[in-house]
Amino acid sequence: MFRKAHRITGATLFIFFFIIAGTGLLLGWKKNTGDLLGSKTYNGTTTELTEWLPLSQLQLKAETYLKNSVPVGSELQLDRIDIRQNKGVAKFIYNDYYGIQIDGATGTLLHVDRRRADFIENMHDASLLDDHLNTGGYIKLAYTTIMSLSLLLFTITGFWLWYGPKRMRKGVHQ
Repeated sequence: MFRKAHRITGATLFIFFFIIAGTGLLLGWKKNTGDLLGSKTYNGTTTELTEWLPLSQLQLKAETYLKNSVPVGSELQLDRIDIRQNKGVAKFIYNDYYGIQIDGATGTLLHVDRRRADFIENMHDASLLDDHLNTGGYIKLAYTTIMSLSLLLFTITGFWLWYGPKRMRKGVHQ
């Protein structure tokens, strides 16, 4: 019974485990890949928030910089703003995996990049499908539930496939 459950689950979900393992490995290494997967956070001129421009001005500057930096036809939709006060920088992250880093005090462009790690993360947890099909998070929820329960099943059945024969051999020798 355990061997069959282990084999059927493994064969059915092989490609998904392969994707999770590959993307998980990349995400684990992203801080050690230089700018290949994740970009470093640049430093602004001051960490004192009272000296920063208003967020609305920083956002307008980010959109201007982005329009001048990305291919024509890309849809610019702000996903989130990441404030790094200790670095003096505001990061504007857009839905097409573009990121802009701006000096919080001067509004000067510090860096523009393609956020590959965000794409890999969305692949890792199936958010990519949710976003593409506009399902409101249900694919991600189903995917993570199925994969987590499958991993739990693999752990239990794998342990039993290893431990069962040991237990039987001990019983035979007594």
